[in-house]
Amino acid sequence: MAALAEEQTEVAVKLEPEGPPTLLPPQAGDGAGEGSGGTPNNGPNGGGGAVAAAAAAGGDGGTPKPVVAASAAAPAGAAPVPAAATEAGAPHDRQTLLAVLQFLRQSNLREAEEALRREARLLEEAVAGSGAPGELDGAGAEAASALLSRVTASVPGSAAADPPGSGASAATVFSGSASGPAAPGKVGSVAVEDQPDVSAVLSAYNQQGDPTMYEEYYSGLKHFIECSLDCHRAELSQLFYPLFVHMYLELVYNQHENEAKSFFEKFHGDQECYYQDDLRVLSSLTKKEHMKGNETMLDFRTSKFVLRISRDSYQLLKRHLQEKQNNQIWNIVQEHLYIDIFDGMPRSKQQIDAMVGSLAGEAKREANKSKVFFGLLKEPEIEVPLDDEDEEGENEEGKPKKKKPKKDSIGSKSKKQDPNAPPQNRIPLPELKDSDKLDKIMNMKETTKRVRLGPDCLPSICFYTFLNAYQGLTAVDVTDDSSLIAGGFADSTVRVWSVTPKKLRSVKQASDLSLIDKESDDVLERIMDEKTASELKILYGHSGPVYGASFSPDRNYLLSSSEDGTVRLWSLQTFTCLVGYKGHNYPVWDTQFSPYGYYFVSGGHDRVARLWATDHYQPLRIFAGHLADVNCTRFHPNSNYVATGSADRTVRLWDVLNGNCVRIFTGHKGPIHSLTFSPNGRFLATGATDGRVLLWDIGHGLMVGELKGHTDTVCSLRFSRDGEILASGSMDNTVRLWDAIKAFEDLETDDFTTATGHINLPDNSQELLLGTYMTKSTPVVHLHFTRRNLVLAAGAYSPQ
Repeated sequence: MAALAEEQTEVAVKLEPEGPPTLLPPQAGDGAGEGSGGTPNNGPNGGGGAVAAAAAAGGDGGTPKPVVAASAAAPAGAAPVPAAATEAGAPHDRQTLLAVLQFLRQSNLREAEEALRREARLLEEAVAGSGAPGELDGAGAEAASALLSRVTASVPGSAAADPPGSGASAATVFSGSASGPAAPGKVGSVAVEDQPDVSAVLSAYNQQGDPTMYEEYYSGLKHFIECSLDCHRAELSQLFYPLFVHMYLELVYNQHENEAKSFFEKFHGDQECYYQDDLRVLSSLTKKEHMKGNETMLDFRTSKFVLRISRDSYQLLKRHLQEKQNNQIWNIVQEHLYIDIFDGMPRSKQQIDAMVGSLAGEAKREANKSKVFFGLLKEPEIEVPLDDEDEEGENEEGKPKKKKPKKDSIGSKSKKQDPNAPPQNRIPLPELKDSDKLDKIMNMKETTKRVRLGPDCLPSICFYTFLNAYQGLTAVDVTDDSSLIAGGFADSTVRVWSVTPKKLRSVKQASDLSLIDKESDDVLERIMDEKTASELKILYGHSGPVYGASFSPDRNYLLSSSEDGTVRLWSLQTFTCLVGYKGHNYPVWDTQFSPYGYYFVSGGHDRVARLWATDHYQPLRIFAGHLADVNCTRFHPNSNYVATGSADRTVRLWDVLNGNCVRIFTGHKGPIHSLTFSPNGRFLATGATDGRVLLWDIGHGLMVGELKGHTDTVCSLRFSRDGEILASGSMDNTVRLWDAIKAFEDLETDDFTTATGHINLPDNSQELLLGTYMTKSTPVVHLHFTRRNLVLAAGAYSPQ
């Protein structure tokens, strides 16, 4: 079977934190309503550089206004000159303006040139010594050319922000030669190097503001926000954290160490509690030298912090900064923040708190608007040798449906093609072997004996406790038929146990196999070597702790991922390593097989997830975009999408076909450690170190529920086979069962305010909690629902 198209193999999808990755140049207008400056884009541009005008929502509701670069004497992105020096620099500003006009004229960008003239009120003025507008005299041309070379040379991917007083609300980015005028009101892009040059990145902090004024600037804004109306205060308070970070970094970079220390001590206590870990890292950056290899600092600098603010609140902020001539803060807003403006009522503090907390702010609304095929693929027809049994089996991970499902069941599915399902051949999937068909028939027989769960019928929980693991158990997985359990350990071994009376046996040696009659009915039994039978097999090969384990759906293979940077594929027939997949350069935290086998995904410390096929030693896709470790990975039930949870406190959904990021979910306040899809593919549940379980509607890209109760990291999540119950396991030594039917009921698409992102989460965790089950002293590492809806849980006993 062919894997995904070869021409797409090894596609490195680079991603901007504020938008979905793309293999094509982004379409103009992807950031409509943006209130920030030009946005660098790491995707290929297609044809040379581009002049990109990024429009901001101005006072007239978003009309684009080209920029007058007031501080072009400093490197692009530098802070504007203080007001006192602005008038003295007026001739210099005029030369800068003329240089920009000359560049636009040379590039045949007439519309942009005229718009700039109108903005600078130059239409009536004739440029001295020229017959036609826009032409410069000798001295002026020389000065303009010199400035022009400086402007074009110093803009690797950032643009100088305009001061509030100029009335301009857009930034123009230059790169090489122009390829055409940017569409009015649309956001362009500029191609930059994949890896930002550290010195270029840091040069944006080469400001000329008075360091002693920073505290005054920040205090002034803080006073203004705290005195504003309640409805605006919650939204504008989102500015505190990103402004605090960038102002502190500017002070440190310009070697004002005492001012930086004073600034940090005075204002760090004002920040939200969920940023404390980030602030701890920031407090260690006290010298310019510290900033150069610090990943957190580079993340803050290279990714725009996204704030979602109503138009009224934004206009209020803009007016205040213009009246106060607070150029320092306005420059940071333009340069480092992405203001996602929406029309409508401002959000409440509760609504904002539900969605914020990630390293780069909220997700842009644009990032969650692409179509996602969340339905299930139609199952192949299989003849079932059962009386009156004409039901189809379910797919992947063995989630068959009930014989007579209720219509409102989360997990139910009809035999007809799901309208939300992807085309059957959207991605190549392996054909069913005879053994797979037999397994599906067994699966369906089990289904008839399945317990229908609900608030009045909770499942039994069987807990597998690993003793004498000395806190060395780092991964667990259970086969779909619940016959095998695997553990990954800190001593670099993988151990596989049989949890049924049937012992584990290896295949006989080749010399013995040649003597077997291959036509006999019991050939599968004859090839097994009884001498090797045991309850436990130990797999040696990794050279570091094993952090991830995953059985293939057919139970013939086991994947393991390790600190040694490799993913290994083990045969469960011979209990030997078949392949070592090398692509990650750092520890690989998780790996998981596709529900259909063949494909698998891995995620690690290098911040990317990789999609592999078992018969390819190189990854087929590289999903890049997270700003920190990818801690957990999970395939969608239809195998067309992969979800990743990261230490940057976001969850992303990736399209396997083209590598694009199609959903970004923000709301967790700590690194994400567990993911699970509902059996019908419509919902996603995520768990993190903040002890919360969040529920997401994949189709609409919205948070629809929050389950509070755990007091420590949620390590494992699993839906029951029909989707009625959600089980969560945590480091707080408990398993909790939640009513998933009730959590997702009454969700009508009309109620989703996708245009503004207003989320009204019901505080009903106690109503949804069906039961809490304590262990003596065992953190819950893994959960699994058997085909009959019994819960299997696993963890290593941790003596106090």
